[in-house]
Order: sequence, then structure tokens, then C-alpha cells
Amino acid sequence: MMRQYELVERIQRYKPEVNEALLNKAYVYAMQKHGDQKRASGDPYFSHPLEVAAILTDMRLDESTVAVGLLHDTIEDTTATRREIEEMFGDDIGRLVEGLTKLKKLDLVSKRAAQAENLRKLLLAIADDVRVLLVKLADRLHNMRTLDFVPPHKRARIAEETMEIYAPLAGRMGMQDMREELEELAFRHINPEAHRTITDRLADLGEYNRETLGDITETLKNLLVENGIDAEVYSRQKKPWSVFRKMEAKALSFEQLSDVFGFRILVDTEDDCYRALGIVHRKWNTVPGRFKDYISTPKQNDYRSIHTTIVGPSKQRVELQIRTRKMHDVAEYGVAAHAIYKDKSVAGKANGHGNDADFALSKDSNAYAWLRHTIESLSEGDNPEEFLENTKLELFQDQVFCFTPKGRLIALPRGATPVDFAYAVHTDVGNSCVGAKINGRIMPLVTRLQNGDEVEIVRSNAQTPPAAWEHVVVTGKARSAIRRASRMAVRKQYAGLGHRILDRAFERAGKEFSKDVLKQGVKRLGHKEADDVLAAVGRGEIPSDDVVRAVFPDYQDNRSANVPAGGVEGDGWFNLTNATGMMFRIPGNTGPEEDHGAATRDAINTAIPIRGAASDIPVRFSPEGAVPGDRIIGISTPGKGIMIYPIQSPALAAYDDQPERWIDVRWDLDGLERQRFGAQLVVTAINAPGSLAEIAQIIGSMDANIHTLSMVRTAPDFTEMIFDLEVWDLKHLNGLIARLRDAEAVSTVERASG
Repeated sequence: MMRQYELVERIQRYKPEVNEALLNKAYVYAMQKHGDQKRASGDPYFSHPLEVAAILTDMRLDESTVAVGLLHDTIEDTTATRREIEEMFGDDIGRLVEGLTKLKKLDLVSKRAAQAENLRKLLLAIADDVRVLLVKLADRLHNMRTLDFVPPHKRARIAEETMEIYAPLAGRMGMQDMREELEELAFRHINPEAHRTITDRLADLGEYNRETLGDITETLKNLLVENGIDAEVYSRQKKPWSVFRKMEAKALSFEQLSDVFGFRILVDTEDDCYRALGIVHRKWNTVPGRFKDYISTPKQNDYRSIHTTIVGPSKQRVELQIRTRKMHDVAEYGVAAHAIYKDKSVAGKANGHGNDADFALSKDSNAYAWLRHTIESLSEGDNPEEFLENTKLELFQDQVFCFTPKGRLIALPRGATPVDFAYAVHTDVGNSCVGAKINGRIMPLVTRLQNGDEVEIVRSNAQTPPAAWEHVVVTGKARSAIRRASRMAVRKQYAGLGHRILDRAFERAGKEFSKDVLKQGVKRLGHKEADDVLAAVGRGEIPSDDVVRAVFPDYQDNRSANVPAGGVEGDGWFNLTNATGMMFRIPGNTGPEEDHGAATRDAINTAIPIRGAASDIPVRFSPEGAVPGDRIIGISTPGKGIMIYPIQSPALAAYDDQPERWIDVRWDLDGLERQRFGAQLVVTAINAPGSLAEIAQIIGSMDANIHTLSMVRTAPDFTEMIFDLEVWDLKHLNGLIARLRDAEAVSTVERASG
């Protein structure tokens, strides 16, 4: 294991005036607390925090962060407490160690929700102090280096988690060196055969091209020296994971790869970068479309460099990266590099040698600003699983750069659409987007944006983002905002229905209804706002009579005692009392009968498990049927009783101007034997022998029953079939629809009620 003085010496290489006392105290304290604890490898446990501290010194971080690395497991795995650490090392170190302790369980269990919630905690802790991220990544890197000692059933899960979360997060923080090592270690455990094959091929290729690579390096260096530029030139080989990912993404064989090797040119100043570029381009031909200037337009993670490809000295393609040494530090160490320059600038200012360029680098990096923005935009109202999905979308994407008409630069993931662009500008712009102009031309909203596109968003205040947009966008922010807007739209619809239900309920109770009146009972109903209560009533979560009693606690409904249930008062109306004591008045046979279709399964009446209707009143389902899980509404019909409709039924529009006929009903399945319910599907199938047989086989295999079937020829190649089915519930029906949509013989499947 590394000794105390060796750790101090590692820091002194880049920070001569190091606080040795702090490091020595942290070293001894952590070693004593971990005592005889062992790792899975059999090594003393203290070797792990010591290696984490060493990784942090490789990132050239200050002694306080290195001390946190030494102490990061003490609260979790020993008798140490935050109070004790704060007394010995200060509040700052105590807070960081406590923050890392809360994240210990980020070594995730199998449940996706737990993984998502832990990721949310990680990002929130990092947003508070970026050093949490640096220590956590160092911790994960050492765990990945020793993953061979972990039981086999845990390796794949830890490796996948590293590949999905930690490596992309390191990349988005600009820590490319850390990202590449994490990816390589994870790749070795996720797909060991592919890793071994590609590693061997790269080794053979490197040996074969050793002389060529040396010649190109020497030629480039001499050319730059001859033109008065002091430069470092060296070759680099793609990592196995990078090679594997490109082969998969572009369906290439190993032999078809033309960019396995590249060259870096490091110079002193930004001017030297462009001078070197001009010298190289004058000497050798460039490859069209292979030039990127990330100096004038940096990536979101602060990466700056010039990329170009030339037909080099050996008449083969040569990829070049040209950057300054400071740019190289940022490219390798990311947010950690900003701490380096901050320390340098502070020391320089104190000695009178600082300059504004150094001082500017001490500010928060763009990468860290991106992290805070991600947390802000993704954590609003999403459940943990959505947060995990959207965050992964943000982490994995490469970028394109587009402009607003006023010249504002917007960085987006590759494959982004104008809808993504609109939400990147502002959430309100995305929600009101109805069209887009790309480079002055009106284009579809599904158009994939390209580098340099100028995008103008056409807006309308009457627009609500369609739920289908969720499948068009690629950014987590846009997807999150669309889901949020869809939920709000549905909530608004339910609130409108709830308002109508309560308006009638209060009228029956002889009370006047308004939102202000409703506010009196909001807290009694367990909600914060009147709109929440309205939406809950609309969804059927709160019975309307419960709301009446919450607003008027002394109210007593005595009407059921005065008139027998089902009795006729002589005015042509039936009186019904439901299971909760709430009474409805339903029209009797005072007008012409309405025909709702004799083909429905209307023989079922009192056996229907519906709350809200008395057992002596006929209750039937509408032609399209309804199944448990559907939100349902009852419509009273003179002489026929109550017809049950799913809330999405188009037939309900005919009763919009007859609110007195709407009955608040809901499913009541408790204690009853399991039974099937009717539902109607419209299936468009290929007009070929065996199509009907295939569909019928799927329906039978899914434990559904065909009640009736009618077919209408709609085209020479397609046939529309209307199935009256019997299923158990909405989940069963949705599973059946999904299976039918996957069938080769089926073009479309929809419920008749929408």
C-alpha cells in the first residue's frame, strides 16, 4: 500500500504548498477506523480509499478533496460519525463525506425505480458540490479495476450500471480519460468475447503500423518546427469499446474502419492552433466534410479542439486533433481541470502574476452548468423511472449545433428535431410550437436537424403538445415537458368532468356549488387545491357525496327514507339510492324509447358490478362495451334504465346538453367472482388466406373469447373486421391489442370507442 509520505509527494508535484497535516491526519484516521476490514480480494479494506485518493491525485485535485477520498467510506462502514469528522476535519469535509455516504447504496439493486431514485440523489448531491462527483467517479473507477474479485452474478449488473450512468456522466463532465477507462473495464465484463477479439486485432494492427505511425509523427513535427511552431505530436489508437460501438452503429467490419489511428498536435496558444491547421492543409489535401472547429464552438462539456482529416504522407487518411496544452488538460480532466486553473489563478493573483485568462477558468464550467440545468429540467414532476430514462437520453447523445434567427447557438443531441430545438429555447416555446422553418423553408416537425441549421419556431397560444410528440423528440428535457403537458391536459379534462358531477351533486343536495365553496373542504379530502379535488372526482377516486359532506359536515341526505328505492313518485321519475347512500332521480318511461342496439349484451342487468345504481333498475353496457379499468359514466334512459359507457366513447357527445341524465357510477368488483366483460375491436387485416385464422388463434391464446364477428371489405388488399370480444379487464384487453398489432396479418387494431 502507498505510504503517507508517498501520497503527500504525489500532490506536491502539482501543488508544492500542500497541507501535509490534513492528509496525515486523514490517512491515520481512515486506517484506524477501517482496522481489520477486508475487501473481496482479501486485501485490507483501507487499500480501497487509499487507491481512490491516488486516483484523485492523478486528477491533480487539492488536498481537501483527496482527504474526502480517504474518508469517503468511514461513516458508511465504520463507527465514525459526521459530527466526529467535522470536529477533526471541518464542516466542509464532514458534509462531503456525509453526501457520499447517502450515495453508498447507488451500487444498485435490480429494481428500476430504486436505480432511478438513487440516480436522482446522486445528481442532487453533485449539484450541491461537484467534488462529490469527482470522488464518486474515483470510487467507481477503483471498484471497476478490482471487479474480477466480485461474485460473477454481480459483475454484469455493476458493469452495465457503469456503462449506462457513470461513464457517460464522466464524459458529459468533460473527463474523457476517466470515461474511456470506465467504458473499457465495463466492456470487458459485459461482452468479454468481443473485447478480447477487438483488443487482439488492435494489438496486431498497432504492431504492423508501428513504423508508419512513427514516420507520420516525425514528419508532422518537423513540418511544424520548420514553420516556427513548438509542438508535441503523438499518435493515438482507438479504444476497443469505441471501435466496437462504431462497428455496430455503422454495420462495418474491422477491416472497413479507416480511423483506428489518429494524431494529436499540442501547441502553446490558440493562434498556434490555427497556424498549425493552415500549415497542414497547405501541405496535404483535406478530406471533404471531415473538419470540425470546437475551439470557436466548444462542446457543452467545455471540450475545445480542431478536428480535421487529411490524405497524409503515406497517401492514407490521417485524423488530426489540434489543441493547446490547456485545452488538452480540460479534454482529459474535465471539471477537475477547472479546479487546477482556479488554484493557479488564485496563487498567481496573490503573487501579482495572475491574468484574466487564468481567472476566467475558475468559474463554473459549462459541463457543470449543464448538470445543474439537467437536474432542474428533468426533476419537475417526473416519476423516478421517467427521470432515469430522460437523464440517460441527455447523457448518451452526441451533438449538432443550430441557431435561432437572432444568432443564438443551441446545442442539441444528434438526431434532434425542431421540437427538441423549441424546448431547448424554452419550455413555453415547445408547448406552443405548431411548425418550424429550417433555413427559411417550412419543414415537417420530424425533420432531423443538421449542423449549422437556422431554425425558426412557429407558435400558437392555442396549441397543446400532442402526446405523440414523445416519440419524435430525442432530448430528455423535451420528452419530460411533453409528458408533463399531457398529464396537465388530462387533468384539466378530468377536472371539467368533476366540476359537472359536483355541480349536479350539490344541486341535488339543495346547495350552491362553486370553487370558492369547494375550498372549504379541500383539506378534509386530503388535497391541496380545489382543482385536485375536481380531477379526483372526475377520475372516480372521490365519490361526489363525500365532497358534499366534506364541505357541509352537518348535511344529512334523508331523501332515501321518504321514498322507497325504485318507487314511482308519479312525476315520471324513478328514485335510486346507491350503495353509499346517495340518491339519484332517473326519468321513467315518459317519452319515446331510445334504441341503443339490440345486439349488445343488454340481458345482463343486476349482475353487473356497478356502484351508483340500485339493483332493481336495469343496467346495460353500450355497444362498444366497457371493461374494469375503464373510467365509466352512466346515462339514464326513459323506460330502459341506465346505459354504461366508457368515458372515451364518442356516443357521449350526444348527451352533452342533457346533464340531468349523467349518472356517477364506478366499478364494484370486491367479493364477486371473476367474470368477463364485452369490448369491441376494429381490426384491419391483410386480405390473404389464413389471416382470420391467425387473428383468431391469437385471441384464443390470450384467453379472450370472440362473441360476434362482422367483416367489411374495404380494399382489394385489406379487410376490416369488427370483433365483439369478452375479456377480463383493461390490462387483459391492452395485452391482446399489443399482440394483435405484432401479428404479420394485421395492419391496425383500435378499440371501437377510441
